[in-house]
Amino acid sequence: MSTPNLKQQITEAVNFIRTKTKLEPRIGIILGTGLGSLASGIKLETTVGYETIPHFPVSTVESHAGKLLFGDLSGNKVVAMQGRFHYYEGYSMQQVTFPVRVMKALGIKILIVSNACGGLNPQFKSGDLMLITDHINLQGDNPLIGPNDETLGPRFPDMYNCYDKELVQLAENVALNLGMKLNRGVYVSVSGPNLETAAEYRFLRTIGADVVGMSTVPEVIVARHQGTKVLGFSIITDMGLPDALKPTSLEEIIACANKSEPLLRQLISEVVEKIKF
Repeated sequence: MSTPNLKQQITEAVNFIRTKTKLEPRIGIILGTGLGSLASGIKLETTVGYETIPHFPVSTVESHAGKLLFGDLSGNKVVAMQGRFHYYEGYSMQQVTFPVRVMKALGIKILIVSNACGGLNPQFKSGDLMLITDHINLQGDNPLIGPNDETLGPRFPDMYNCYDKELVQLAENVALNLGMKLNRGVYVSVSGPNLETAAEYRFLRTIGADVVGMSTVPEVIVARHQGTKVLGFSIITDMGLPDALKPTSLEEIIACANKSEPLLRQLISEVVEKIKF
């Protein structure tokens, strides 16, 4: 996907989606690994399969359904990605983040991202929820590399307030009112798809990360490039403590995400309800 054609490709994707729905979402939601059933809280108007949308990649990971969901969540119009794309699947960074561009063109002002991740902070434990307050990009690539279209965003976007402070405060207040434990911390994104070695976990913790995953950061960079506010959540599905490391598997990670998902679903629903435009 070359940048000079990016705007045209966005337009073609949006024009196709508009043949399926006229709904104008204000909030976009990306549902991460094992979190697809968060969609059950959305009063659906329309579902559009990724494979039908021009220029859209297709999910290749078994836990990602591959659908755009349009509807109402807690009184706000939303579009949700039931399944995201990852750099390790072989897609370019521009392809991974293309849906974020399309959601902006459809009308979103806020992007809520979620993921399953490995815990690095020894004060966390598997099953915990974490509010993302900052990130570190170690994927070795960036979705903004290449020619820049100034109509989409600036050449050198500022990452100040990357995870919107007002939305972070709102989420913390909601969690407090619900009596829900909500950690806060820094998410580091690596390319994957292998999990980390003990030495890598130790390094990532040393440079200031609280959790590690293989997604989210590219989408957030593009969201901020185009002026979309971001709120991010992680479910900690396994612990990467180098001196107490245990084997894990995708099945165990998904099972842990599924177990904590109802809490995250409740939290996101309550946060969305309190967002006013």
